[in-house]
Amino acid sequence: MKKLLTVLRKAPKRLSAAIAIIAAAIIVPASLFAWGPNRPTYTIDHPADHVTFNSITDNPNIGDERNFVGIREAGTNNQWSDNMTVEAGKSYTVRMYVHNNAAANLNLVAHDVTAKFNLPTSTGKSIRVDGFLDSSNATPTEVYDDATFTNAQDFNLAYVSGSLKYENNFFGAAGTALPESIFTSTGAKLGYDKLDGNIPGCFQYAGYVSFTVKPQFAPVSQFTMSKMVSKHGDNKWVKSYAAQPGETVDYLIQYKNVGTAQQDDVTFRDTLPTGMTYVAGSTVFGNSVTPAGTKATDDIANGTGINVGSYASGANAWSIFSAKVPTNDQLSTCGANTLVNTAKVTTGGGSLQDTANVTVNKTCQPAEISVCELSTNKIITIKDTDFDSSKYTKDLTKCATTPTPPTTPPELPHTGISTGVASFLGLGSLIASIGYYVASRRATIGL
Repeated sequence: MKKLLTVLRKAPKRLSAAIAIIAAAIIVPASLFAWGPNRPTYTIDHPADHVTFNSITDNPNIGDERNFVGIREAGTNNQWSDNMTVEAGKSYTVRMYVHNNAAANLNLVAHDVTAKFNLPTSTGKSIRVDGFLDSSNATPTEVYDDATFTNAQDFNLAYVSGSLKYENNFFGAAGTALPESIFTSTGAKLGYDKLDGNIPGCFQYAGYVSFTVKPQFAPVSQFTMSKMVSKHGDNKWVKSYAAQPGETVDYLIQYKNVGTAQQDDVTFRDTLPTGMTYVAGSTVFGNSVTPAGTKATDDIANGTGINVGSYASGANAWSIFSAKVPTNDQLSTCGANTLVNTAKVTTGGGSLQDTANVTVNKTCQPAEISVCELSTNKIITIKDTDFDSSKYTKDLTKCATTPTPPTTPPELPHTGISTGVASFLGLGSLIASIGYYVASRRATIGL
């Protein structure tokens, strides 16, 4: 790498750019992994001819030895992983593999073999643990790898005291304890049959450094709540209840602390819908201390609310109070009315709200309307609910009528000369008719 940097300094600009691309091709593959530095690799059939650590790529136990730091849940046989999503209440084991890759027949012993770990004490959503393995006569003298712990919430890692150990064929699965200096720049010396820093080359001398950590999460303030309703005294809680006008119902508010932080000054508030009336003195609340409930003030429904105390993780509380449904004449709408009641629970961690409904029907007198009765052709008044389109029509023009002519002609007035003339003309006509009739008879009988 030093030679490559020297070439870059001395080369012309264009050539430097080309060489930089080649260098990137060499460097990037290592950066894609947590391990380093770049170094020659070997296989089981062709081990190293010098002292070097964790450079065999086909190890039957861990695969590529360059990836030599791993994590798994403590007390399990799960696979070792480079990335672990931690959970509260669980512990995790960090492991480092240690193997001098020099061929056994060369009898090459690594000296001053020292393990180090960088175990951060910081808090975050991602914490990387770095492992380093040094040897004064190895090439390279130091190799490293890392593994990462993650979670969506902030956490830190606490070392489990007494868990640090080194296992190999000599010390067995129980291992031998290592000093906590491994978490400092001093590190901890390793070895085969004693911790003297000397490890011969070959699989039989390989070993594992391991320790346990426990994630610690900042307390989380989180809770649940719900609102329900029941017929008064039934304790059959539902989200929606069909009531009668003027009936009394019971409301239930429930709360539970589902976080990890204690919640203080937990307050219940309730907003009654228009028309619903709070029943004075009806509020009670309960918890693990008073499971049967205890009397509370009437402040639950006036905007002030009732303070039901402090609750640790997993604790819960409840409150019940009564309210009266509007009477029939107090309801605003004929037919179905839905009265929505809203409850709100407030803690130091925020607030949540939920609703429960009361449905109630208002009975109204049917309206009267004017219609045209088809059978009589008359306009009459009926109840709106009695309307039948086969008998009536709301089109009142269907009942419009024309005047009926009189049964006898109107009599002419009996005044003035016109009356005498009419009488005279009438009498003359009558005499003429009689004369004509007599004449006709004479002609007939030969008079």
